[in-house]
Amino acid sequence: MTQLDVRPQAGDTVSGVADGDVRGKGLGKGSVGLVGSAVIGISTVAPVYCLTSTLGSTAGEVGLQMPAIFLAGFLPMLLVAFAYRELNKAMPDCGTSFTWTVKAFGPRIGWMCGWGLVIATIIVLSNLAGVATSYFWLLAGEITNNPSIAALDDNKLVHIATCLTLIAVATAISYRGMTATKGVQYALVGLQLVVLAVFVAMAFQKASAGTFDTGLDFSWSWMNPFAVESMAAFTAGLSLSIFMYWGWDACLATNEETTGSTKTPGRASLIAMVVLVGSYLATGVAAQMAVGSGGEGLGLANEETSDNVFAALAGPVMGPVLGILLFVAVLASAAASLQTTFIPVARTVLAMSTYEALPPSYAKVHPRFKTPGRATVMAGAATGLFYTVMTLVSENVLTDTIFALGLMICFYYSLTAFACAWYFRAELRRSSRDLFFKGVFPVLGGLLLAAVFCKTLFDMWDPAYGSGSTVLGVGSVFIIGVGLLALGLVIMFVTERRSPAFFRGEVLTKSTPSLVVED
Repeated sequence: MTQLDVRPQAGDTVSGVADGDVRGKGLGKGSVGLVGSAVIGISTVAPVYCLTSTLGSTAGEVGLQMPAIFLAGFLPMLLVAFAYRELNKAMPDCGTSFTWTVKAFGPRIGWMCGWGLVIATIIVLSNLAGVATSYFWLLAGEITNNPSIAALDDNKLVHIATCLTLIAVATAISYRGMTATKGVQYALVGLQLVVLAVFVAMAFQKASAGTFDTGLDFSWSWMNPFAVESMAAFTAGLSLSIFMYWGWDACLATNEETTGSTKTPGRASLIAMVVLVGSYLATGVAAQMAVGSGGEGLGLANEETSDNVFAALAGPVMGPVLGILLFVAVLASAAASLQTTFIPVARTVLAMSTYEALPPSYAKVHPRFKTPGRATVMAGAATGLFYTVMTLVSENVLTDTIFALGLMICFYYSLTAFACAWYFRAELRRSSRDLFFKGVFPVLGGLLLAAVFCKTLFDMWDPAYGSGSTVLGVGSVFIIGVGLLALGLVIMFVTERRSPAFFRGEVLTKSTPSLVVED
């Protein structure tokens, strides 16, 4: 393996250059710029899909404080984003959370952090494929005005076949490299953001005209998170909000393929976060003003429509013609995210294999496309198999698996945040900037996510959490969430027997920054 060139370039501010045991992977350098990286981050989050699936649920939990909860969920993500930015400056490695936590805490914690990222991404990929499939048939029924076509989604075999086809197409695009990925993403992300802006504008128009009886006048009290009625409601809403921001770190997974790898990915992630929080606040406020957050009629918390808000609001807010565009935007959002979400999982697997934490076959990079070809195909196959099995076994099991996702997200994000503070611990007294951006902010973000992790773990024990399924009196969401983490431990111990060098710390060693380059 060739060593990763970590020499600071002109204009770079590098606090701690990566150690010599950080390796290059053979990925296509300079394939993505700042805008392309930010677009990938936005696409992976899938803002339109997140809004249609969680807007109603969040309103049902916290009522009028929904915009405040969007801000509250943004805070820990922003703090963790600072940790990612600082770690990327020191070690622009596509393994991101895996590599960084190994360097800070050692191989076993790092391996489990990588496992958390991989399993969370597989769950999300399967969910995105299912949503894209449902909207594909729903859109086909709307365009043809034929309910029987839309009803094809209820046919389990047709649904699975369509879902596997979408997964195969997304895998093929990701396999062909960042250039192909970037081109598709510009179109899909641009489409969904434009349609979302049209929806927001028309929702404000309907609100000012008082079109719907459940509409409300804007109040600044909506921005007060302390007005939520109970801690349980606040935690539930915060968990949904955190899920809505998950995926921005895909910007960092492309760091070895980005121009200015030490700075550009971190900047792109912050740009993506700002676009997301702006989109969420604008849409939440506009929708709440137009139809309210109650459970009656078009109210966002109506149980009959809260799982898919835009399907209920598309026609009333945008009209029959423009309303179809909202269906297209949700499909584009899910499809775009399905394609880009392969990026972090494939590159994490590539890095883990490169550092001998997984079988060496996954370390192969396609000679033409400069992508982790085998790792990408593996992620696609695992996603298809996971979704097929879960769908055939039980819809409740699939639903509960999605509910367990928040546990994985908080797990590896918080570990990465703590890794930042520990890795840079010797630099925290060097300046106030280092103290806050490398220490205080990451630790605060990590603590917030760790608190959500613990509270979610406690809530999951209740069988009423998720679908209501139970195993020996324990909620099935708890069994699935803890079971997936336990499965990671089992695989790690098996891998340790086959690849002891990595787990002895001989391949990727714990360290602290060894070189400081001032501005």
